[in-house]
Amino acid sequence: MSAIPTIAEAARAIAARSLSPVELMRACIGRIERSEPTLHAFVALDLERAIAAARAAEARIMRDGARGPLDGIPVAHKDIVDVAGLPTTACSRILAGTIAARDAAVVRRWAEAGAISLGKLTTHEFAWGGPSFDLPTPPARNPWNPEHFTAGSSSGTGAAVASGMILGGTGSDTGGSIRGPAALCGLAGIKPTYGLVPRTGVIPLAWSMDHVGPLAWTAEDCALLLQAAAGHDPEDPGSAARPAPDLVSGLGDGVKGLRVGVVRHFHEADVQVSPATRQGIDAAARIFADLGAELRDVTLPPLGEFWAPGMTLLLGEAFAVHGPWLRAQRAAYGEILRERLLLGALITGEHIIAAQRLRRRLAGEVAAAMREVDLLLTAAAMGEAPRIDAVDPWIGFRTPSLTLPFNLTGQPAMTVCAGLGEGGLPVAIQLAGRPWEDATVLRAAHAYEQARGPLRRPGA
Repeated sequence: MSAIPTIAEAARAIAARSLSPVELMRACIGRIERSEPTLHAFVALDLERAIAAARAAEARIMRDGARGPLDGIPVAHKDIVDVAGLPTTACSRILAGTIAARDAAVVRRWAEAGAISLGKLTTHEFAWGGPSFDLPTPPARNPWNPEHFTAGSSSGTGAAVASGMILGGTGSDTGGSIRGPAALCGLAGIKPTYGLVPRTGVIPLAWSMDHVGPLAWTAEDCALLLQAAAGHDPEDPGSAARPAPDLVSGLGDGVKGLRVGVVRHFHEADVQVSPATRQGIDAAARIFADLGAELRDVTLPPLGEFWAPGMTLLLGEAFAVHGPWLRAQRAAYGEILRERLLLGALITGEHIIAAQRLRRRLAGEVAAAMREVDLLLTAAAMGEAPRIDAVDPWIGFRTPSLTLPFNLTGQPAMTVCAGLGEGGLPVAIQLAGRPWEDATVLRAAHAYEQARGPLRRPGA
C-alpha cells in the first residue's frame, strides 16, 4: 500500500473487506521504519502488540463485521496520555521509567471502538517546553521539511499523522497544542468543548484550560475520532455530565444559512500573519459564501486581552502541578520548561483571581458576539513552520496567541489546512463555534475541505 488513506476511506474499505487491517498496519509500520529516524515522532513503539491486534481485528471483522469506523485503524498517543504497560514520561527525565498501570479514558474508548495503538508520541516536555534539545528524546520534525518545526506540544502526533505513520492520534490543547501542530503539519485538529472529552489518565498542565482531542488528515476523520472519545467520565471533575452529542451524522449537511463571523482584527491588526495565511482566510470566506453561508465581520476584545489572563492562569496552574518537582529536582527539567515554570512562582492568589474575573468578562463578550453568528473564522498560526533551530522559545510570551482565546472560553475550535505558502509549507485557518456545538464546527470544516479540494501530502 503506497497511498495513505484517510480514516474514513480506510474504514469503508475495511468494512467492504477490500482492505485488510493487517495490510494497513504493515503499511504504517513500513512508513515508521523509513521516516522515524528522521522525524522522531515516537518515543515508544509497541509494534508486536499492534500487529497481533490487527490480526485479531481482521479475524473479527471477517467473522462479525466491523465494530464501526475505527475498527482496525492505526493510531498512537501523545506521551502525556497513559497506555497500560507503556511508559508515560512526558518526554522528561522527571518521569523516566514510569509505566502506566491502565489506559487513559480516551485510549480505552478508542480501543473499544477497535482502534489499534502503535505506541507513544513525542511531546514538548510536559506539554509545554519546546522544542528542546536537552531532553532524553529529540524533538519531532516536520514531514514537509525536517529542518522545520511542527509546533507544539502535540508535535509527535502532527509528524506521525502527516507522514502516514498513523491515521490519527491524540493531542492535548492548553493554549493551542492541537491546533498548532495541525496548522504547521497541514492537518485537521480540533480542541473540543471543555468537558466533552475526559482527561482521566492525562498528565495535566493547566487544569482549567486543558483539553484532549484528535489530530487527523481531515475534519471527517476528526469527527470519527472525537465521537468515540466523547462522553462523561466521573473520574474527571471537569467532565460534563451530559450525553455525548452526535458529531458524525450531520457532517454532510453543508453550511447554507450559517452565519460566519470573520475576526479580521485578530490576524490583520492584533498580530500580523503571513500574506499566504491571510489569503487562505480570505479564500475560505469566499468558499463559505459560495456555499450559502452569510459572512459578517465580528469584533472581539483584542488578542492581548485574552493573552494576559491566559498566560497568568497557565503559569500559576502549571506551577501548582510542578512546584514539588521543581523544589526536589529542578535540574532534571530541560532548560526551556524549567525557566517557564519558575515564572509561575511569581503568580499570586491576587493574580489568579484577577485573571479569572477577566476571563469571565471575556467569555461573556465572546458569547454575546456569537449570538449574532454561528462560527468564527480567523488564523490558526502566524504562517508557515519556521526552521526548528530558529524557533524563539519565548515567542508565546512576546506575541499574543491566536489560539489561546478559545482555551479561556472553553468553546470548540478547529484548525484546517488552507493550502501551502510561498515556502511550500502548510498554512491554515481556524474555526470556532459556540460551546457544545462541536458538530457545527466539524460540519463547516468538512464543507470547506470538500469545496477546497484534496491537498497533496508531504513527499508527494
